[in-house]
Amino acid sequence: MEPHIPTALDRQLTLDAQRWLTDAVARVGQDPAAVRTVFPAVGRHCGRGPLAAGWTVADAARARLVAALPLRGVALAEEVTDLHRYGDAAEQRAVLRSLALLDEADASFADLGLPLVRAALRGNDTDLIEAALGPYAARRLDHDGYRHAVLKCVFCGIPLDRIAGLDERADRELARMLADFAHERVAAGRDVPADIWPVVRAHPGTLEASGLPEETDSPVPERRDAAVRALAAFTATAPAGAA
Repeated sequence: MEPHIPTALDRQLTLDAQRWLTDAVARVGQDPAAVRTVFPAVGRHCGRGPLAAGWTVADAARARLVAALPLRGVALAEEVTDLHRYGDAAEQRAVLRSLALLDEADASFADLGLPLVRAALRGNDTDLIEAALGPYAARRLDHDGYRHAVLKCVFCGIPLDRIAGLDERADRELARMLADFAHERVAAGRDVPADIWPVVRAHPGTLEASGLPEETDSPVPERRDAAVRALAAFTATAPAGAA
C-alpha cells in the first residue's frame, strides 16, 4: 500500500464511518473470526468510492481490517484465503491489494498468498488481475510467472504502468515474448499496445529477432500497414537525441 493511502482514507471517512472502522479493527484484533462479519460490511459503512492510486475507500478500509488480524503464517493465510473464497469481487480485490501488507508485517507469510495471485491471473476480471499484480506479486512471483502475468495484462488491455515492479523485473526473455506478441498482432493486421515498446527497446535485437520489421514488405496491405504503424510507435520510444 502506498504510504499516503491510510491518510487519504482517514480524510475520506465520515465520523460515523471512522467510529465503525475503529470498532471493527478492535474487534478483529481481539477475535480474528470477527473479520468474517465486518469484512463484507465495509462498503455499507465506509463507502465504495475511489480513493487514490487505483484504491477504493472500501479497499483501504478492508486492508486495515486484514492488517489487524492477530495471526501469522499459515493461520493468517488460511483466514485471508477464506475471505477471498467467500467474498464478492470487491472483497477479493481488497484481499489481493492487502497481500503486500501481510508480507511486510509477517516474514512467515512469504509465498502463502501466491495461490490467490495465480487464481486472479487465471481469470478475466481486469480489476482482480490488476490488484493481484501489486508489490506482493512483484516480490514473490518467479520469473516465468511474472513474465506471463505481464503478457496476461497485455492481452487484457491493462496498461503496463499499473504493474508493480516492471522496471526492475523486465528482462530480455520478457522483451522477446512481447516482441513475438507484437509480430503476431501485426501479422493479423492489428495494432500493438504502445506501452510494450519501452520494454522491447531496452533489449536490443529482440524486435529484429521477432521478424516484425520484415512485415513492412508483406504483400498483404493490412499486415504491411500494421507493421509500419508498429515500427513508428517503436521509434517514438527512442530517448531524445538517440540515433
